[in-house]
Amino acid sequence: MSKKVSGISQTIPLSIETKKSAKKKRNSNVWLGFILPALLLAVWTAATETGFIPSYQLPSPRNVIERIVRLVQDGSLWSHVGITFYRVGIGFFIGTVAAVLLGSIVGFYSKAEKIFDPIIQAFKSIPSLAWVPLFILWMGIGEASKISLIAVGVFFPVYLNIVSGILNVDRKLIEVGKVYGLGHFQLVKRIIFPASLPSFFTGLRSGLGLGWMFVVAAELMGASEGLGYLLVIGQYSSSPDIIIASILLFAIVGKLTDWFVKIIENKVLAWRDTSAIGG
Repeated sequence: MSKKVSGISQTIPLSIETKKSAKKKRNSNVWLGFILPALLLAVWTAATETGFIPSYQLPSPRNVIERIVRLVQDGSLWSHVGITFYRVGIGFFIGTVAAVLLGSIVGFYSKAEKIFDPIIQAFKSIPSLAWVPLFILWMGIGEASKISLIAVGVFFPVYLNIVSGILNVDRKLIEVGKVYGLGHFQLVKRIIFPASLPSFFTGLRSGLGLGWMFVVAAELMGASEGLGYLLVIGQYSSSPDIIIASILLFAIVGKLTDWFVKIIENKVLAWRDTSAIGG
């Protein structure tokens, strides 16, 4: 009994020490992520405050922050961010659902791949702005055309990663599953689906990033609200502080949504064995 207690007493400190080490490493990685933005901010401040770059070309960080504060004070910032987030969220959902359904069919059935994949690859090469006049013609300048454009942007990276994830599942694992008597549904549930999840999350993050890019083109279609609309207002009024503020807000909101998906990915794929060179 004493040996067992001794073993337990040795195990507990080790586990606590491991948790502390992991937490310390996470905090270190967070601080490392702030180094480059801080350097860019310092260079930006020095270049604009000293007059090296004229304010009509690039406003100082102080002027941009003041513009954002004014947008917060008059209440317009939240409506612009909210409507843009709504458009990206709905378009991301529709594009992801369509990509999952079609990508799963193409990944599982070789005949479906021969039928659908060539035309999807062709559509993938069409620039985003090329869809704008067509969607306006079909659906007008309302929310439907904007959300459809975002859904198109999200669809392709999610679809490609799902198909790639399914096709690249190790066939030896599938053969082992068949040896153990797993049926088709069980093979999908216990082998194919978990093995393709890393590619699926890669597609989700890529699709989300493209969703934030496509929303700019979408909000050029007669929008009266949104961060893309602020970019247009800044261009027409020759207000670079509005343009830079809109770009920064896009970067912040886009990073927060990607961070949220990354957290879900880490929890779902906690079993994944990753490696990196260096500390």
